[in-house]
Amino acid sequence: MSTTLKRVHGYLAEFDSVKDLYHAAEQVRDAGYQRWDVHSPFPIHGMDTAMGNPRSILPKFVFCGGITGTTIAFILQTITQTNFWSHIGLGFLQKIVETYPTVVQGKPTDIWTLPAFFPVMFELTILFSAFTTLFGLLALIGLPRWNHPLFASKNFPKFSDDGFFVCIEARDPKFSQEGTKSLLEKAGGKNIELVEDEL
Repeated sequence: MSTTLKRVHGYLAEFDSVKDLYHAAEQVRDAGYQRWDVHSPFPIHGMDTAMGNPRSILPKFVFCGGITGTTIAFILQTITQTNFWSHIGLGFLQKIVETYPTVVQGKPTDIWTLPAFFPVMFELTILFSAFTTLFGLLALIGLPRWNHPLFASKNFPKFSDDGFFVCIEARDPKFSQEGTKSLLEKAGGKNIELVEDEL
């Protein structure tokens, strides 16, 4: 005989409309909860404000990723396509690292050929920004995750059709079974369900 250990994930409450969900989010926010989320079949304008969500840090990561791509492209092209080592007084390294500038129609091979570097700098800026966006987003939202405790709920599948839900997680410092359930009831929640996660 096997026993399955479970732990409480949180409370899930259903709401009738976007308006009810919006006001419930404001009440949960005002109650001081930090670990909770709203689920609806479509984006709701102003919900970030109602939830009290701060601006995402992702744009700062993307900016740093883009600058990194630009810098790497510039350094790579400067070292391999110009007489870089000679300009900084280390001409003997030119033969050691075997960099051979590409001379096109007798044009100079120095730092003043910078406009020729722009396409590669642009491409690496976009590439690094895209990778930073993808992997930064996945890290910030905790994906990939193969399963979620809410998938065990009987009511939750409605969120992708016509259901509106608030889930307050048990790991929130303010969570208590009585107090949290009472808050969701006062906010107008229906079908309030205690969701458990298998260990």
